[in-house]
Amino acid sequence: MDAKEWLRRHQVLVYAVAVALAVVIGVGRPMWATPIEGLINPVLAVLLYVTFLEIPFVRLRRAFTNGRFIGAALGLNFLVVPVVVWGLTRVLPSDRVVLVGVLMVLLTPCIDYVITFTDLADGDAEQLTATTPALMLVQLLLLPVYLWLFVGPEIAAVIEAGPFIEAFVLIIALPLGLAWLTEAGAERSGRVAGWQETLGWFPVPMMGVTLFVVIASQLPRVQNAFDQIVVVVPVYVAFLFVMPLLGRLVSGLFGMDVGERRALVFTSVTRNSLVVLPLGLALPAGYELVPAIIVTQTLVELSGMVVLTRVVPAVLVPAPPADDSQPTIPSGE
Repeated sequence: MDAKEWLRRHQVLVYAVAVALAVVIGVGRPMWATPIEGLINPVLAVLLYVTFLEIPFVRLRRAFTNGRFIGAALGLNFLVVPVVVWGLTRVLPSDRVVLVGVLMVLLTPCIDYVITFTDLADGDAEQLTATTPALMLVQLLLLPVYLWLFVGPEIAAVIEAGPFIEAFVLIIALPLGLAWLTEAGAERSGRVAGWQETLGWFPVPMMGVTLFVVIASQLPRVQNAFDQIVVVVPVYVAFLFVMPLLGRLVSGLFGMDVGERRALVFTSVTRNSLVVLPLGLALPAGYELVPAIIVTQTLVELSGMVVLTRVVPAVLVPAPPADDSQPTIPSGE
């Protein structure tokens, strides 16, 4: 068994070790949180780069024309999710600050590490990659609308395009471009091909590094306000349970294949917390608790994703039996 296959089979162990180390650092060395936080975007960029290297670009070009999947992903994230979020937030206390934090993070679909989680679950990562520009643009346009509807116009007015555009360029477009250059170079150079082959075992370790960096840097922020934000944890957990089921249901209605179904499940449940965090930090006085509420979702979600990378392919969207995948040869009778 090569290193890549061993890591895939033992990925949960790798993630568990990363999370345990992050908790030790986050609790024992909270003063390290700020410098570690500066590593989040670079680490995410490397994670997406090694993930994109797994995607043949001929399939990625084809994915951009799959209107059925893109339409389903947009409908699920911007029509179904807001209804679910509205229902789940009815159980929260009547605290405007808590509501704003929960809405900001749950109404924005992830555009970065969701691709890696989808790939680790043998989902259609290239299709999800092709959908990220639409997900980014539509959430940028609709987040102020939803905040205006659910909270009021004064909160909707502070939403800015900057964090979304910066995240897309640095975490999606740049790694994607570098991966394309690497793939093109591998066709002409044995050295580049060897580099690409070596990086094939990086996705799982890099996801472990990502978990460590995010949790170790954000845990102190949550820990300092835990008694105030503990009320949002059940909402985040419920979202983790409800959305995969709805994603599976919608993918079945659209008649998607197994890879597309898994990808739709992950885009339905994974949220854009690391991108909306700067928006939370930029809110006016009185909303200082919002960043901690957003980060709490990150911690809950990452724990859930470690489980879902196993549960989705094994239970929720299993591969069809081998016989079902074979074409039927008509008899001559």
